[in-house]
Amino acid sequence: MNNGNGRAVTFGVIVGNRGFFPDHLAQSGRAEMLAALEQGGYGAVAPSPQETKYGAVETRAEAASCADLFRKHREAIDGIIVTLPNFGEERAIADTLRMAGLNVPVLVQATPDTPGRMTIRDRRDSFCGKMSACNNLAQYGIPYSLTSRHTEAPDSAEFRRDLDWFAAVCRVARGLRRLRIGAIGARPAAFNTVRYSEKLLEASGISVEPIDLSEIFGRIARMGDQDPAATAKLEAIRRYVPSDSVPAAALLKMAKLGAVIDHWMAETEVTISAVQCWTSLEEYFGVVPCTVMSMMSENLMSSACEVDICGVVGMHALQLASGTPSALLDWNNNYGDDPDKAVCFHCSNLPKHFFREARMDFQQIIAGTVGRENTYGTCVGLVKPGPMSFARFSTNDRAGAIHGYVGEGAFTDDPLDTFGGAGVVRIGNLQGLLRYICEGGFEHHVAANLATVSGAVAEAAERYLGWRVHRHA
Repeated sequence: MNNGNGRAVTFGVIVGNRGFFPDHLAQSGRAEMLAALEQGGYGAVAPSPQETKYGAVETRAEAASCADLFRKHREAIDGIIVTLPNFGEERAIADTLRMAGLNVPVLVQATPDTPGRMTIRDRRDSFCGKMSACNNLAQYGIPYSLTSRHTEAPDSAEFRRDLDWFAAVCRVARGLRRLRIGAIGARPAAFNTVRYSEKLLEASGISVEPIDLSEIFGRIARMGDQDPAATAKLEAIRRYVPSDSVPAAALLKMAKLGAVIDHWMAETEVTISAVQCWTSLEEYFGVVPCTVMSMMSENLMSSACEVDICGVVGMHALQLASGTPSALLDWNNNYGDDPDKAVCFHCSNLPKHFFREARMDFQQIIAGTVGRENTYGTCVGLVKPGPMSFARFSTNDRAGAIHGYVGEGAFTDDPLDTFGGAGVVRIGNLQGLLRYICEGGFEHHVAANLATVSGAVAEAAERYLGWRVHRHA
C-alpha cells in the first residue's frame, strides 16, 4: 500500500551484526528481509555489501555510512526496520538512528533460532540481542515498536502481518505530522463540544487554515451558472448518488459550493476539512453541504461537520491506516436493551463507501427550523454490516496535551427505521467505553472506519506523536 502520497511505503533497513556471532547470518538475513519487503510491495533503502560488510551495521564507521545513506533518502523513508539475524551490535544500531535523525517509526525484528542448528556456526542469539538493542534505544530516547512475537522469521505469516501493521503506523505518523486542515467557517455557537487548541495541534505538526463563510459565499456569488468548475462538479454530484427528488436549483448551489471549496483547498494546500453547517449554510445559502463533504471523504479527503477539527483528525488517522474512507458519527442512541449495541448516526455526510445504498434527500432535523427547501443535500441510507474501528482525539488545554481513545467493533445488520445516515454498532464492553467517554469529558462525535486498524492508529499517536491514547478492550 502507498504512503498516502501516491508511492509505496519505503523502509530504511538496518541489519544488525556482531562479530562474536556467525556473521554469514547477517548476509542471509539481509537478503531475507529485502525479499520480504519486496514481496509485500514495500520499498527499501539499505547499505549495499559494497558499502558495509554484508550490507549490515556493526562498527561506528558502518553506522555513520548507513546514517548518511538514510539522510540522503530522508523524504522517501517512512519508517526504519531493525532486523537482527544474529545478536546484533546494539551501539551501532542506536548510533545509526541517532545520526540519521529521521524521526520516523522504528520496528525491531529478531529472527528465531532453529533448535537443530544452535552450534557456534549457526546460533543466532537474536532472542537475547533484541533486548539489548531495545535497551540501547530506550537509553537514547528513540521510540520503537515491536513485532507481535518476540522472534519472527522475515518470511513468516506473522511477520507479514506485522509488516502491514507497521506500514500503517508509518502512514499515520507521517500523515499527521505534516497535516494541514481547512476550517471552513466558524464553530457553531451551539457546539462548545468541538472547541480545540490550534497551538497544541501545531506542536504535533498539524496546522489549521481558516476561511470565513462570507469568503466562500462571496466566491460563489461571483461564479456564473455555466462556470466550468461548477458544471463539472454538478455532473460529479449527479453521478455520485441518486438525486432525482432534489430541485435543480439546489443541486447547482451544491455544485458551486463544492467547486469553490475544491479550489480553495488546492490553493492553500490543505488536505482535509471541517465545515460549519448548523445552521448558517442553510439559512443564508439554502443547502446543506453533506453531499459535497461525503464526496470529499469518499475521495480520501476527510471532511467533518460542525468545524470539528479534532474529529477530522481522527477520521484522517483511520483513513491513513486503512486506505479507505472514514466517517464522523454521533454516539447517538441506545439500541433496545442490549448494553453492547448503540446507534451511530449523522444527518448525513457519510461517504458512499459506508452505505448499503444511498440517495440524496433533505435534512429532516434542520428543515423544521429553516424549511425543507433550504436543506437538500444529505446522503441518506443504512451503514452496511462489517468490522469497524473508531477513534476520537481531543486537545486538553488543562493538561496541555492531546488525548484520545481508539477501539474496534462491528456494524450489524439489525433493523433500523430512521432518517439520515445510521447503523447499529456492537462493541464489547460498550458501557465501559461510554463511561470512559463521559468521565473523560470527550465529545459526542467519533470517527469510524470500516477496517480493523485501531492498533496502528494508537501506536502512531501514542508512541510517535506523544499523545495519551486509551485502547478500549
